[in-house]
Amino acid sequence: MTTEIRRVNPEGLHPTPGYHHVTVVETGRTAYLAGQCPLGPDGTLVGDDVDGQVDQIVANALAALAAVGATPDRVVRSVIYVVSDERPVLAAVWARLSASALGPAFTTASTLLGVAQLGFPGQRVELDLTAAL
Repeated sequence: MTTEIRRVNPEGLHPTPGYHHVTVVETGRTAYLAGQCPLGPDGTLVGDDVDGQVDQIVANALAALAAVGATPDRVVRSVIYVVSDERPVLAAVWARLSASALGPAFTTASTLLGVAQLGFPGQRVELDLTAAL
């Protein structure tokens, strides 16, 4: 039995750049992924720029989703953390994630945050996902 996911943009709320204001999971189980960091299999930081780190995060998130039998279209919530207070940097991260193989994950309820720092030295991006199984 496949869990039904419904995405809604209610009347009266502002238009979005691709995500939906509300995501409803009708029934079923969910998977909560730990924050996906730009770390390679050996635990070292991959990429010294935002683009390289986003690409590693996409690879890691796809592997984590696959491990529980989920695909990007089953993501019901995402939170993206970027070490920057510059809107063009935040927008570039959103655009790269949306254009990636993980792109369908960002049509759901999403939040994009600029933050002061993340957990690993040199880390610029982190991604938190929830998926309906």
